[in-house]
Amino acid sequence: MTASRIVLRHFGRSLQVTRGFASNAAAEKTSLYDFHVANQGKMVNFGGFLLPVQYGDFGIAASHNHTRTQASIFDVSHMLQTYVRGTAAIDCLESISTADIAGLPHGSSTLTVFTNTKGGILDDLIITRLSDSVLYIVSNAGCRQQDMELMSEAAERFRRRGKNVDVEFLEPKDRALLAVQGPDAVKCLQEVCDYDLRYLHFMTSTKADVAGIENCRVTRCGYTGEDGVEISIPADRAVHIAETLLGSRGSSVKMAGLGARDSLRLEAGLCLYGSDIDQETTPIEANLAWLVAKRRRTEGNFPGAKIIVDQLKNGCSRRRIGIRSMGGPPARHGVEVFTKDTKEKLGSITSGCPSPTAGGNVAMGYVKESHKATGTKVQLKIREKFFPAEVAKMPFVKANYYTKPK
Repeated sequence: MTASRIVLRHFGRSLQVTRGFASNAAAEKTSLYDFHVANQGKMVNFGGFLLPVQYGDFGIAASHNHTRTQASIFDVSHMLQTYVRGTAAIDCLESISTADIAGLPHGSSTLTVFTNTKGGILDDLIITRLSDSVLYIVSNAGCRQQDMELMSEAAERFRRRGKNVDVEFLEPKDRALLAVQGPDAVKCLQEVCDYDLRYLHFMTSTKADVAGIENCRVTRCGYTGEDGVEISIPADRAVHIAETLLGSRGSSVKMAGLGARDSLRLEAGLCLYGSDIDQETTPIEANLAWLVAKRRRTEGNFPGAKIIVDQLKNGCSRRRIGIRSMGGPPARHGVEVFTKDTKEKLGSITSGCPSPTAGGNVAMGYVKESHKATGTKVQLKIREKFFPAEVAKMPFVKANYYTKPK
């Protein structure tokens, strides 16, 4: 899918986002829209949904820092939630993705990608194996129509072969999704959750009652680099759960918007689909080789497998890297990257912003394979001027995931 790019400027900072519609009139609302507006949410069109970029005068950097030090709630109800059921559910999803779903323990999740015949990334998503015959998937809003068609067509192919598989897409008007992120997130959730969250580790999922609401799905994951959860809940109870978390005893939770979510995920070295990865980019070029499971590499039975496996063995011409500026303004999407002597163009920036946590300006982008090494000196061409930078290791900020002890 293609998406137009807009730059939203608030308090001297800019947020790059992709959207699938040209006007707010065409955009959908999540079940929390009125709640956002009542709480002074500054609403923008993101992926075809009206969502808050920030709240009132609580700026993006302040919201970012609050998430890193305490906890924030993000409305991510625009994401596509899907259930795939049937005895062929695992084989069906493996036919269009690079994950080893069959090797996942029940209740475990994995990040993976849908690929095309050229090895390009159609979308990044999280698949949770709930049982031998039930999968729960969360994928990107901007790829909603494409992903629905992709999963539906895969299921139909299997049904034509006599296999049992069915796909259910959850509409935002029926099912909401809240991401509660930060070091205090789980502590605040535990006060209103009937499941002992000490036993819910990173990339695992369970059903639980939250704030008296039955059958919520709680998954320990998120896109900030911090500990936290995503909670799938009935849409008509989303405001109740958000208000309960905000008002829980000693709560340090605040609402946060797209601005903080973007800078948090960039510090964590995480890709934004449509900016850092797309259908012209392979997982190997994107430095996401770990998403291509070992068994799947051997079997080679996913779209674009031949190209991807060949790149795993023989390398590729470009690679996604992190970049730290040594001075000058932040490098935004499209900024060109040159050699230290400025004589050769190496690639370009795909995401960039000032880093509230690490300090200075950080970015990610693609450069020629020969210049991917950490510490390589480069020059960034910003508004016809060159500024020094260097290739840096990602993530820029250490991840704080709640992982299972080994």
